[in-house]
Amino acid sequence: MKTVLMTAFEPFGGETINPSWEAVRALEGKQIGGATIVVRQLPVVFSEVLLVLNQALDEVKPDAILSVGQAGGRSDITVERIGINVDDARIPDNAGHQPVDEPIVAGGPAAYFSRLPIKAIVAAVREAGIPASVSQTAGTFTCNRVMYGLLHWLEQQESPARGGFIHIPYLPEQAAQHPGAPSMAVATIVQALAIAVKVTLETSEDIKQAGGATH
Repeated sequence: MKTVLMTAFEPFGGETINPSWEAVRALEGKQIGGATIVVRQLPVVFSEVLLVLNQALDEVKPDAILSVGQAGGRSDITVERIGINVDDARIPDNAGHQPVDEPIVAGGPAAYFSRLPIKAIVAAVREAGIPASVSQTAGTFTCNRVMYGLLHWLEQQESPARGGFIHIPYLPEQAAQHPGAPSMAVATIVQALAIAVKVTLETSEDIKQAGGATH
């Protein structure tokens, strides 16, 4: 049976919960699309996060990897198109580190495109009545570090596994502390992520559908 590794983060930035972990951990051990879901929590620490991710990749040897992170202020499920080779932290990480304009991999490619069928995932999530879109930036914090680091690892290992990153909104209880911020219920996020896993496993070639942005 195939295995899908799903990663999510611990709370950061003064939050007491992280919606990515609340959603991903609900999928631990589930069977989706003929695959078993294995989950791991990642630290929001620049110096540690890829070590933990790479250890999980070595242990699980997954057929696909979906990393998930919080994007407070976004209103929908956003499937990331690209990870870029730079850390540029707006806030300190959970260890107090704040790298600025530093490469994730010295001498590495400027960027890697997601290996997920990003347009097909967005279309399927929308079909289920859940807001979703393609995102053109995963930021420059630990989420982007994980996306770039994951794709770099797959490239270096010459692995055929699919991998990429999905950002999700705040949960309602978080948005209550950020007046005006959008939110999404954890059950809805879990449903969207399960759809993303299924589409990833069942879609050999992504669909051609507009998902760009003008700015």
